[in-house]
Amino acid sequence: MSSSSGLLANELKCSVCMDVFTDPVSTPCGHNFCKSCLNQCWDNSQNCYCSFCKETFKVVQPFQKKFSLSKSEVLCDICDERRHKALKSCLLCQASYCKTHLDLHQRVLSLKKHKLMDPVENMKDYICQKHERPLELFCRDDQTYVCVFCTDGDHKTHNTVPLEEESKEKKTQKDVQQMIQDKNKKIQDIIYFTELGKKSTEREKAASAELFSDLMRSIERCLADLLEMMEEKQKAAVKQVIQELQQEITELKMRNTELDHLLHTEDHLQLLQIDPSLCSPPHTRNWPEISMDTDVSVETLRRALTQLQETLDQKLSQTVKSISNTALLRRMQQYAVDVTLDPDTVHPILILSNDGKQVRHGDIEHGVPDYPERFDKCASVLGKEGFLSGRFYFEVQLKGKAGWNLGVARESINRKGKIRVSPQNGFWVLGLWNENEYWACTDVLLSLRMKPQKVGFFVDYEEGLVSFYDVESRSHIYSFTAQSFTIRICPYVCPFSNDTGKNSAPLIISPVNYNE
Repeated sequence: MSSSSGLLANELKCSVCMDVFTDPVSTPCGHNFCKSCLNQCWDNSQNCYCSFCKETFKVVQPFQKKFSLSKSEVLCDICDERRHKALKSCLLCQASYCKTHLDLHQRVLSLKKHKLMDPVENMKDYICQKHERPLELFCRDDQTYVCVFCTDGDHKTHNTVPLEEESKEKKTQKDVQQMIQDKNKKIQDIIYFTELGKKSTEREKAASAELFSDLMRSIERCLADLLEMMEEKQKAAVKQVIQELQQEITELKMRNTELDHLLHTEDHLQLLQIDPSLCSPPHTRNWPEISMDTDVSVETLRRALTQLQETLDQKLSQTVKSISNTALLRRMQQYAVDVTLDPDTVHPILILSNDGKQVRHGDIEHGVPDYPERFDKCASVLGKEGFLSGRFYFEVQLKGKAGWNLGVARESINRKGKIRVSPQNGFWVLGLWNENEYWACTDVLLSLRMKPQKVGFFVDYEEGLVSFYDVESRSHIYSFTAQSFTIRICPYVCPFSNDTGKNSAPLIISPVNYNE
């Protein structure tokens, strides 16, 4: 009898706290634990595993799944025809409401006392099964959600706090941990890409310098041979010599043009493998075969050589700059995100594609609900996706457009009436007016060498940086620096009016092509 009692006592003990089970739960492998003990083990680990036999498995804690609030797919329970997105859910009414139908809960005194929360789908999961009351409290001792009546029973002496307080504390702790991870990752990124960029730049610069040095040495040898033979040659051959020099210079320029083209169309790290002919000096004349008179101006030839040297040095500088811009753009593209335009914010005169990737001016306003988030004067639209931290990048195709405004904006911007795009008003925008006038937030006039056909937008939330890039030419256009972001940032798109067909093309959110 004593032995059986001992075995029974052991069966009723948790292998983590070595005490009798409190709110026991079982793992898929069949072992039992206190719910709070198992929760603590899993909170401190990236994997879910049995603390007794160490078997690893994928398990989502029931209460975590139950109380993960998401409002993206929850619709209003009161709307008749087109059901709008729910803004809040009421625990007492057991229903979710859009902004319009939530009005009674904000005006009627008795309804103001109801418990509102972020919208959820299964309201019964937020009701205490024992007391049929809303789960408004969190028991920190048992790590579970309870109602008010539970605090008079099993949880009477436990440490219980309002659900909002617990959620806020956990969110703050999570945000701090995420911030630390982001900062450490940023430091590692800076160290890695600094070293990588330094090695790549030095390697490419050395290869380019060697290539141009070979070209210069070849010409210098020809010139030296030419000067040695000047006293024995006839004056009639002067023009021929100069023509030959000019022809070689022209060939060098053509080769540099080809090099420049390759740098803009191929991966610069594979350039020498793609076109090995660029590594060898050009063919030159056998200058001793040409006769000249001593009256030839040596200074004229020396000036031609000096000019060629300056041209090659300039081309080398442009090559290194092009390589640097390419590496920088590809670094930005690593943070590409999928942007979709939000139909609830689009101005009634704009036409949005079904997939939310294209928008154009329609000339005629459509009958749509006047949501608070919808633009009513400025023909604009925001992206569905918003960002509260980190870095993100997206690209917009501008082909055929004579005017537009593009960039990012605070989620809290004013969307009613006339709008002036400026950082003070929550806009960081690049714009094209009158087909060839480029501006940054209406204040800074930009001078661009070529008309961008696709623009990339990069944002570093913590650094307060918004940068614009010409994707095809891999060149930087403009940056807003040292900005202060404290709330959600969203993509912002304004296609401007049709202008009698001159600006009818759509603005297109295009996928990032890493091989461009």
